[in-house]
Amino acid sequence: METEGVKPLDILKKYWGYDSFRGIQSDIIESVLSGRDTMGLMPTGGGKSICFQVPALMMDGLCIVVTPLIALMKDQVRQLKNRGIMAEAVYSGMMREDIIRVLDNAVLGAYKLLYVSPERLSTEIFLAKLERMRQVSMIVVDEAHCVSQWGYDFRPSYLQIAKIRRLLPSEGVPFLALTATATPKVVDDIQEQLGFREKNAFSMSFERKNLIYVVRETEDRAGEMLHILQGVPDGSAIVYTRTRQQTAELARFLEENGITASNYHAGLTDAEKDYRQVNWTKNRVRVMVATNAFGMGIDKPDVRMVIHFNMPDSLEAYFQEAGRAGRDGKTSYAVLLYNRRDIQTLNRRVPETYPDLDYVKQTYENVAYFLQVGVGEALGRTFYFPMEMFCARFHQFPVQTNAALHLLNNAGYIEYHEEQDFKSALHFILRKEELYRIHETDEDTELLIQTILRTYSGVFSDFVYIEETMLAHLTGLSAERVYQMLKDLHHNRIIDFIPHRTTPTVSYTVARVDTDLINLPDSVYAERKADYQERIDQMANYVTSTDKCRSRMLLNYFGEQNDHDCGQCDVCLAHKNTAATHADTIMKAVQTIKDYLQDGKAHKLIELKTLPLKTEVLDEAISYMLDEEMLVIKGANVTWNSD
Repeated sequence: METEGVKPLDILKKYWGYDSFRGIQSDIIESVLSGRDTMGLMPTGGGKSICFQVPALMMDGLCIVVTPLIALMKDQVRQLKNRGIMAEAVYSGMMREDIIRVLDNAVLGAYKLLYVSPERLSTEIFLAKLERMRQVSMIVVDEAHCVSQWGYDFRPSYLQIAKIRRLLPSEGVPFLALTATATPKVVDDIQEQLGFREKNAFSMSFERKNLIYVVRETEDRAGEMLHILQGVPDGSAIVYTRTRQQTAELARFLEENGITASNYHAGLTDAEKDYRQVNWTKNRVRVMVATNAFGMGIDKPDVRMVIHFNMPDSLEAYFQEAGRAGRDGKTSYAVLLYNRRDIQTLNRRVPETYPDLDYVKQTYENVAYFLQVGVGEALGRTFYFPMEMFCARFHQFPVQTNAALHLLNNAGYIEYHEEQDFKSALHFILRKEELYRIHETDEDTELLIQTILRTYSGVFSDFVYIEETMLAHLTGLSAERVYQMLKDLHHNRIIDFIPHRTTPTVSYTVARVDTDLINLPDSVYAERKADYQERIDQMANYVTSTDKCRSRMLLNYFGEQNDHDCGQCDVCLAHKNTAATHADTIMKAVQTIKDYLQDGKAHKLIELKTLPLKTEVLDEAISYMLDEEMLVIKGANVTWNSD
């Protein structure tokens, strides 16, 4: 229940030092405190976290926050602890004993907020501990668009969230769903998927008056990117690109041209991601060149520029990524570079993302053959799935195979993780006292061994997860050198070393069925394929439009009607320039007519047709001059009004 006599503003002032709420924060907080399921649509930088952190401190029990953003979890937990608020997080990659410790403390009431990644919700450990939690104040679903199959970033793991409501020890626990991007259709679907007891959504305006949207059609993207960054030299920047390889190539290109840059993608180790992110956040490098793996949950206010080097496949993705610019309210730019081939490329992705049903069935059968799984077998079993080996053996293309596995995942036949991350691990074979008798190791190896012993516990009893990059930072050696030394120690039988790897996994959520029985419902295949094509068409319409304000197009897409143009996007500026040029043309025509009539005599109107002016320009100039009483027309004659 709500803390007696304490108001939301009291909590805000005490822990955050603010005197008032922004936008719809107060409305959302009051709705949650009244026990209602609530949804909030707030653009990037709108202050979503306040909407659940404040009521969490006013209500008895534990607030569970579901979010896929590990960087956001870590950052918010750190900030809450700095404010004296007990909070913790459970996410993929944590050691089992650490997960159990955190969940046990949550059962004992040690925290006010517990952040959980969505894939943890279905684990036996979490479900068992959840049933023992005495009081849960509310469930928060961040990035809630991921629960909707109509959303641009649907994640099947989010469908587990609604199921935990019936496991809670008390009824009536409110859900709070938050997102920065959702169309009206997705807003309704989110509330339905999460089992809202009644529809109840609050929305801020998505308009960003300080953000200037620009679309540039170009054949030289790299040159255009460099020109833009040089033209706006202040503040940080993000360049989004489609592939990991491009992130490295473009970062190197910028460095060669005098602009400090780093790159970021999902294939980096956690330590390397953190290291690069910190360097960018602390302005040690100006530009982060990244895939869409970067940016969620990053609170950096002085990003002056977000450049999309490639055309995104949806306005939702574009709007969210572009919105990371200008969070401090100062003028900033969102620039999208494209050429006509981009639209063709996106359209080709539709059949690649939604291969035909026969291909999906054949993939299901081939996977079972590859994993040696018979009909009726493998319920609940998980298998490593080396994609390259599979595709080589069955002559399938990786892109379509990946898509087919995702469709089978969404239809409930398997659970497919495209990049299940397995950290490096090591275990000392020699006993601790035996290490001191080793004389053949060099100084660097000795330093590495001592650093491992100081940093990790339990390395003599079992395998322990390690981060080569962190060891590199601690020892001053390069990550490549640390990796090679660990391999040498393994070769010399001093340690067992399992290198970091990213391996897809396939789990059978139902026992293997006969291939002929495989069916993809319309909600998984036909409807989603049509929706994907529609999103691409909307994206293509956005970049090719030359007569509609960019900001208004985005707002209309998200269901917000706006009666004014932004006046600053590339389309609005082009219209202003066109209008100014047209006005100049008319004034020159006025002067031409004036010069012709300066003799003071009456002239036939038809004579003006002989002047070197286009008909539409002449007509508009005459109309203007009549309005300004510069001409006198009597019958078929016209004279200059000298009064």
